[in-house]
Amino acid sequence: MAQIEVMPGHPDKNTETILGVIKKARDAGSDLVIFPEMSVPGYLLGDAWEQPSFLRDCESYGRDIIAASKDIIVMFGNVAMDWDKKNNDGRVRKYNAFFTAQDGHLVHPENMPYPYSIKTLMPNYREFDDTRHFFSLQKLAREIGTTPKRLLSPIVLKRTGHTYRIGCLLCEDAWSDDYELAPLNLLKQDGSIDFYVNISASPYTLGKNEKRNRVFSRHATDASAPLFYVNCIGLQNNGKTVYTFDGTSTAYNAAGHAVAVAPSYEESLQSIELSSMSSMRELHEKDEPEIAHIYRSLSYGVRHFLANIHMKKVVVGVSGGIDSAVAAALYAKIVEPQNLLLVNMPSVYNSKTTKSLSHKLAKNLGCPYMIVPIQESVNHTIQQIETIPINFLAQTTKSHLSVSSFVAENIQARDRSARVLAGVSAAFGGGFTCNANKAETTVGYATLYGDQSGFLAALADLWKYQVYALAHYLNDVVYGREAIPQGIIDIIPSAELSNAQNVEEGKGDPIQYPYHDYLFRSFVERWQKATPEDLLTWYAEGTVEKNIGCEEGLVAHYFTNASDFIADLERWWNLFCGMAVAKRIQAPPILAISRRAYGFDHREAQNGAYYTRRYRELKEKMLRK
Repeated sequence: MAQIEVMPGHPDKNTETILGVIKKARDAGSDLVIFPEMSVPGYLLGDAWEQPSFLRDCESYGRDIIAASKDIIVMFGNVAMDWDKKNNDGRVRKYNAFFTAQDGHLVHPENMPYPYSIKTLMPNYREFDDTRHFFSLQKLAREIGTTPKRLLSPIVLKRTGHTYRIGCLLCEDAWSDDYELAPLNLLKQDGSIDFYVNISASPYTLGKNEKRNRVFSRHATDASAPLFYVNCIGLQNNGKTVYTFDGTSTAYNAAGHAVAVAPSYEESLQSIELSSMSSMRELHEKDEPEIAHIYRSLSYGVRHFLANIHMKKVVVGVSGGIDSAVAAALYAKIVEPQNLLLVNMPSVYNSKTTKSLSHKLAKNLGCPYMIVPIQESVNHTIQQIETIPINFLAQTTKSHLSVSSFVAENIQARDRSARVLAGVSAAFGGGFTCNANKAETTVGYATLYGDQSGFLAALADLWKYQVYALAHYLNDVVYGREAIPQGIIDIIPSAELSNAQNVEEGKGDPIQYPYHDYLFRSFVERWQKATPEDLLTWYAEGTVEKNIGCEEGLVAHYFTNASDFIADLERWWNLFCGMAVAKRIQAPPILAISRRAYGFDHREAQNGAYYTRRYRELKEKMLRK
């Protein structure tokens, strides 16, 4: 199993890696080496798939790999072209294909019209967009007047005096529970498959590996045959959302036991003796807390993102709050301390406590630190807005604007990011981070062109409780000391933009994170996404906490009656469906962790808030009581 880093859009570099691994496997005496899905071009390429010159290049590099299959069998993923046919969009026919090469030639699947296997199931959910670019085996079967069952056929390999019949599958073909057909089951009906190979380009998300182990273990058991799952590592994106690929390539024996597992986020070449798999000891995944997986993915993703954009210096605006502190501690493990500049930007509303905590954070991390007060600039901006007249030229009249306290808050946020951090990072020779968490992103609790700015939102797929968990993990495990001051962890979350958010008086953000984290999550991450109708139904039943997953008793703690509950629900729903959508569209790229990250994973339109008839009926009934 050749778990390699695949660089999206760079078939030259990927082929160089593949050829090097082939030589290494051949020198080690291996008979067969397996590479991931789309290991030549990469997978998440956007509409680069519409460039004929790029496609021809991928074909050319594929021929180099085929030619290198002397004295070894090579399985790899690449785009396959039929230049004489068209996709449904009128562009040239493309397949997501599984190639098997031996002695410089392709091995032809038994019943396929092409010398390669074709992906059957085309995912078009979440981050996937396969149907936009690729022609499926199902469509091909209809086109040529046959069935997928007929075309889904094994390849036959002869090596060292043995003949093997192998079932070849591409990624989604093994995730078939919600599809009308299951490719593995169709192959299984052949009755003489010696083992199965699933090549994948599968992004990491929380809980996915556990589910994959359950699914693939069941497949191997049901088929009574070994199954090899080979995934890539690396970083790929669809523009708005950035995904890590963790690998964890796994070999399952006929009993469904995982007997070989490649380390996550590391290139690996693992040799497995097919004949001994049945007696190999079952491997169990390390018992790690969820936050360990989150940190590993974030660290790997940020490191590779910086490398991809050739950024060596980073600026973090630190407020003395938890989000900016966690961002600083995360980046401090990735870039050299001298290349991480922490900037505190106090106004008259920033407390001595948070200013002191920011200083302590910088000292603990060993990073350069600067203080840039903003009150003078903010005052100047407000003074200009209020004193410079608006001229109505047609009427030769004038008027003046008035700056409300709310507008003044946003001026502060924009001054910090659009003026100070943008200027400082340019002078420093780097970029500045966006430190927003997922709760804030969900309801737009951030200032457009202000604290929502930055080159990457590394924490924007983490709920507030996960940010706190990451703070503890960074201190306890990563640093092994108090890198993030305990005072930052303990202080009430606050933007400190007005006297109403005075942390010295215990005043903070309007978001009550122990409850709202889970409420907002129900809008986004539930398989069946919750709406106000669902929430009000659960409120009437007394099951809100059970359904959204928060601590029991919080609803009664925060809301004295139905009217309060409804007012809070509608406030956040209106924001979630309203201006927050526009803010999310304009937000920086987000590093995906969850089952639904904002960006291309969570597709949304700017349609405004909607309340169902049933919701309005329930609301009226409750408010009458």
